[in-house]
Amino acid sequence: MGLLQRLEMRQGQALVMTPQLLQAIKLLQLSHLDLAAYVDAELERNPLLERAEAEAPEAGDSRGESHGENYGEASDASRDGGDGDGFDGEGFSGEGSAEPWLSHDLNPSRSAIEGDLGTRLDNVFPDDGPVGREAPTGSEGLSLTPAPWGNAGGSFDGEAPDFEATLTSESSLHEHLSAQLDLATRDPVERLVGGFLVDAIDEAGYLREDLAGLAERLGVGLPVVERVLALVQGFDPSGVGARDLAECLAIQLREQDRFDPAMQALVSRLDLVAKRDLASLRRLCGVDDEDLADMLSELRRLDPKPGRAFGAGPVEVLVPDVFVRAAPDGSWLVELNSEALPRVLVNQSYYATVTRGAQTDTDKAFLSECLQTANWLTRSLEQRARTILKVASEIVRQQDGFFVNGVAHLRPLNLKTVADAIGMHESTVSRVTSNKSIGTSRGTFEMKYFFTAAIPGAAGAAAHSSEAVRHRIKQLIDGEANDVLSDDALVQRLRGEGVDIARRTVAKYRESLRIPSSIERRRERAAMPAR
Repeated sequence: MGLLQRLEMRQGQALVMTPQLLQAIKLLQLSHLDLAAYVDAELERNPLLERAEAEAPEAGDSRGESHGENYGEASDASRDGGDGDGFDGEGFSGEGSAEPWLSHDLNPSRSAIEGDLGTRLDNVFPDDGPVGREAPTGSEGLSLTPAPWGNAGGSFDGEAPDFEATLTSESSLHEHLSAQLDLATRDPVERLVGGFLVDAIDEAGYLREDLAGLAERLGVGLPVVERVLALVQGFDPSGVGARDLAECLAIQLREQDRFDPAMQALVSRLDLVAKRDLASLRRLCGVDDEDLADMLSELRRLDPKPGRAFGAGPVEVLVPDVFVRAAPDGSWLVELNSEALPRVLVNQSYYATVTRGAQTDTDKAFLSECLQTANWLTRSLEQRARTILKVASEIVRQQDGFFVNGVAHLRPLNLKTVADAIGMHESTVSRVTSNKSIGTSRGTFEMKYFFTAAIPGAAGAAAHSSEAVRHRIKQLIDGEANDVLSDDALVQRLRGEGVDIARRTVAKYRESLRIPSSIERRRERAAMPAR
């Protein structure tokens, strides 16, 4: 077989992933917070980009509203023959005009003022103090009238108080414990060990450090570390420094003087408490039903995570990217949230100005690159907004029953269905729905929430949404009367409603809803009449 070389011409199509295309794909899947941070970085990097501010009212309208009286007085002065500065003809109107102005009495008497006004000063300034009161001797002209802001942060020159001097920051758990450690002991060894123990306490208030390893690293005996740990466990908040949940609850019960033998036995078997095995707990604690119910109620009032009240981050509110509201004709209006969309503009006039002053090829290349990047960013943001709106509109159309009647009317939906309806690829729809949410009259939901798996219907009926079936399981369990429904009973109920579902699927959905099993629910129900 002979080998030879030859030239061939072929025609084909290929997708070239340019850097701009990669960045556009990246922008598509960013949340509005990440997108805002990205745009802020571009604004600092690119001098041709500027943020699009809200449209301001016309200049003439602004002056007419905020400064109408001032501009009216100036106009009157001009009409009366003034020079436009608000003074009449006597002031600054010729040679020696300064003398008449300086000759005016800058501190007229009360009678002179009342004569000019044609009335008493009490009628003009009824809320002010007596006019013309002499300043006290030795005051050097300083007024004794309190400042508008009072003494808290005020100043003699009438400036506003310095609010930064009065700002406070939330204390973290580490700072709170360290401050108590400084007051609890003066022993340098105990302070050293206590500092290491405080550093080893996590945000929930639990000690995650092995005492033996800590004692070995510090070169002290284990009894010293245990003694300091007992000191730290007496700090506020109650229960801090515990090594497990049982010790945390025990510390709080000791401080309340409620850690008797029965409660000690209850805390030692928290696994039975979680299983709601009330019969075993009664035998273990040696109490009757009423006492056990009181003990469990007291146990629920304790704080399992004592450190969560310190150093907690600010609560972030889920801001929807799209709003859905009902239209008067019964349809749905889908609109983008303008607050979640950063808007930027390309300053073409500034580009033209700096381009004329560019001398070197490097400067010209830099300006050209900045202009290209700015134009690309504005187009990418606009394309991102249109894509989000298109995908959200199709989701609303597919899940119309949810917006009308609630979760029970969710339909099975996947990415391919939406992608085929709007003519996009599944990967694009997946990126659009990531980290995005829709604000409705029923609350704010992530876009991924509307994509649910399909559960086949019984006897050839239509498929059901997994989220709707999960909601129905919760309704059936909440509606239990005297009989507790087992998983098999739930399967029979659902199949009677046309849902073909297996028992293990029911158990999985029940556990995802944090609903205990039928045995645990039956035990808890049996203990309720005793209360």
